[in-house]
Amino acid sequence: MFHRKFIILLITIVLLMISACQNLSNTTNKTNVNTTQSQTASNEIPNRKWWKEAVVYQIYPRSFKDTNGDGVGDLKGITEKLDYIKSLGIDVVWLNPIFSSPNDDMGYDISDYQNIMKEFGTMEDFDVMLKGFKDRKIKVVLDLVANHSSDEHKWFQEAKKSRDNPYRNYYHWWNEEDGKPPKRVSFFDPEGDAWQYEPNTKSYYLHYFSDKQPDLNWENLKLRQEMYSMMKFWFDKGVDGFRMDVIHFISKDLPFKELPAEFNGDFGKYYGSGPKRHEYVQEMYREVLSKYDVMTLGEAGVGMQDALDYVAEERKELNMIYHYEGVSLGYSPKGKKIVDPNGWKLTDFKDVYTRWDKNFAEKGWNTVYLGNHDQPRMVTRWGNDSDEFREVSSKMLTTFLLTQRATPYYYQGDELGMSNIKFDKIEDYKDIETINWYKQVKAEGGDLREFLDSHKISARDNGRTPIQWDNTANGGFSTGTPWLKVNSNYEKLNANAQDKDENSPLNYFRKLTALRKAEPTLVYGKYTLIDKDNENTYAYIRELNGKKLLILLNFKATESFVKTEFDLSKARVLLGNYKDFSTDGKLKPYQAVILELSN
Repeated sequence: MFHRKFIILLITIVLLMISACQNLSNTTNKTNVNTTQSQTASNEIPNRKWWKEAVVYQIYPRSFKDTNGDGVGDLKGITEKLDYIKSLGIDVVWLNPIFSSPNDDMGYDISDYQNIMKEFGTMEDFDVMLKGFKDRKIKVVLDLVANHSSDEHKWFQEAKKSRDNPYRNYYHWWNEEDGKPPKRVSFFDPEGDAWQYEPNTKSYYLHYFSDKQPDLNWENLKLRQEMYSMMKFWFDKGVDGFRMDVIHFISKDLPFKELPAEFNGDFGKYYGSGPKRHEYVQEMYREVLSKYDVMTLGEAGVGMQDALDYVAEERKELNMIYHYEGVSLGYSPKGKKIVDPNGWKLTDFKDVYTRWDKNFAEKGWNTVYLGNHDQPRMVTRWGNDSDEFREVSSKMLTTFLLTQRATPYYYQGDELGMSNIKFDKIEDYKDIETINWYKQVKAEGGDLREFLDSHKISARDNGRTPIQWDNTANGGFSTGTPWLKVNSNYEKLNANAQDKDENSPLNYFRKLTALRKAEPTLVYGKYTLIDKDNENTYAYIRELNGKKLLILLNFKATESFVKTEFDLSKARVLLGNYKDFSTDGKLKPYQAVILELSN
């Protein structure tokens, strides 16, 4: 009896051991499978980054939502609309400057980098807003204005007291006794002169923009350390990155000399080629950026090679940079955003975005945008803002932006298809750029009617009119008098109406952000232009790991054909701005469609 029990116990123990080994083997196999799957996913899409996959939504706080009736948008207004912002499906919000400022250039003249503009609210309001974004898993990027400050900043107030003031070297000066300073042009000064005389110290200070925006001296280590300390202050608060205003201007050509002949009078290009520009940004990376998981975007009107130098991973500078070449199409050589009567050709448009895609195909990362606070409304500039075609062309442009191999930057109100306000009188404008350019044209005896007509298309204030939330007074933006007029079409064109309309531009944008998240091919896929010489349509392939997506865009108000080698009858429509799609390559006016091609 004992012997039999012993044998049964022994058999039981052996079976348990076998079972345990099998479980261990299965667990190990599962772990190996998971590891292999993880490695495979990683290998399929190398060097994934959250900021590459993000859709960035730009908020111009002054025009977003006013909660206290003073006619100026504020931080509480942004907080009030957090659920709306979340509903868009975006990942990152970029806020235009919110720092203390006398607003000579609408916040780009900063008097205190670590405080909040009074019109916008308080630091407590900022903290509440930031937490609201964090709770909704939306990252927040601020605007860093590093090239210049306000003349009301304490640094400049001290600097102009005497030539030996400790803050004197925070700015660039030219002493009166040294004669007239070499020519430098200002983009905003009515006379175009970038040197402003300061009588107290009998000297001139440099300002590439308004005379109330003196340029900071990045040659001064103390100044650079002040800027780095300020950046850390915001990162430690939980901010997720910076968009860096004209960052390519921070290095100056010291000692100031006459403009070299090879620049052919192009001061903007010269300003952006300072000898230490990359050295300073690399130092910024070492001292600050490398210590945080943040997104960095540099605004720089530079060529493709210089842009690549800013963002190539091995150089350790910035994540991304955006250029001006695309949004500069269609302007006259006269400057001052005078619109060329011949407009722009779609083949030129395609060439710009194809070349810039190729520039970052192997390293670095690209960006794409059609509107921002410095641009008019994209549907007026690049689409068709007539009643017949505004909505469909708005959707087409949105399709372009969210299907490029680049991080898309999408400007507030464009999800509604907001259009230019088209002021008739200079008195209606608030923007220093348009106002001072008007003064220059007038002083030169130029054509003021041509200027005003052009600025109905090109002026920055067109993109700064308040968001149209509903059909109540002022579009629901403010109970007071808005700082800038609200477009009169708000009664029909507003967020409330579009939210209820399944086929609205707003809901199309939401569908497209969701599709982009679900389809990594739209983020990382190889870009290939097709039907290159077609002046009506823009067509391209996005391809990743065997999946091919074909994007077809008609940029014209007439039916157009696109030539492809694919059998479109076998393609699957993922999204489009019309209910139907013709498989013979014929596109309706401003039609956009995203197709998955069969293998």
